[in-house]
Amino acid sequence: MTSRSVKPLQGAALLALSALLFALMGVAIREVSGSVNTESVVFFRSLVGVLFFLPLLLLRGIQPLKTARLKSHLWRTGYGLAAMYCFFYAIAHLPLADAMLFTYSAPLFTPLIAWWWLKEPLTRRMLLTTAAGLLGVLLVAKPSAALLDSQTLIGMAASILAAFAFVSIREMSDTEPAFRIVFYFSLFSALIAAIPLTWAWQPLAATELELLLFIGLLATASQIIMSKAYGLAPPGLIGPVAYLAIIFAGVIAWLRWGETPDLTSAFGAALIFSASLLSIARSKRG
Repeated sequence: MTSRSVKPLQGAALLALSALLFALMGVAIREVSGSVNTESVVFFRSLVGVLFFLPLLLLRGIQPLKTARLKSHLWRTGYGLAAMYCFFYAIAHLPLADAMLFTYSAPLFTPLIAWWWLKEPLTRRMLLTTAAGLLGVLLVAKPSAALLDSQTLIGMAASILAAFAFVSIREMSDTEPAFRIVFYFSLFSALIAAIPLTWAWQPLAATELELLLFIGLLATASQIIMSKAYGLAPPGLIGPVAYLAIIFAGVIAWLRWGETPDLTSAFGAALIFSASLLSIARSKRG
């Protein structure tokens, strides 16, 4: 296996930025999902990702996008697209806190999958750090009775599928730069997501279309940054930083809808930050 340069501080910082963009995307999806179906949201998110790369194609041609890892890109697309459908459905049909809880519990599974798939080390402290982060997510999100509904299985599926997608990015990162990973994910996702639109297409108002384009831009930028982050450090080391998305979402929800956090949420936030900082501190020593 090709040796990789591990830069945990840079990876963690990029992952935190990616988490912020994902939180903004989640809020935008919640805004638009009242009138736009999940199939349309997934398609436009993917289409914008393809359009994002048009300037690169026009300036430099297809040479930067040539790959010998097409099978890996297809696996990454399969995991990521399935996770996207589940995530967008959860945001549309569950309380926002519950949906974000499911999606950002992916780092809990990421070290386990990376250990099984990539044979990356899995320590007791790593498990304790991710468990502490998940406990913080539970305290912040305070799952409602909807957590016990059958729809939550879709949310859990989003979490596990996203973890597989994160590890697949890591698996490719020794030869594939972040922009190429995101390009193929967007391209294959757009092609596949176009199929359900043959029976689920709906006319869109101008404001809805603007929101969908905004969601696509946020998603593409966050994907590129996340891919770069996992290329700099193993998911097991920096994964807990992704929990920051819950805090970002809470702040935005407070600003947008006046939802104020209580003491339980504050304690959960402290746990999340502690887990993230411990992860980075451990990485520096390792």
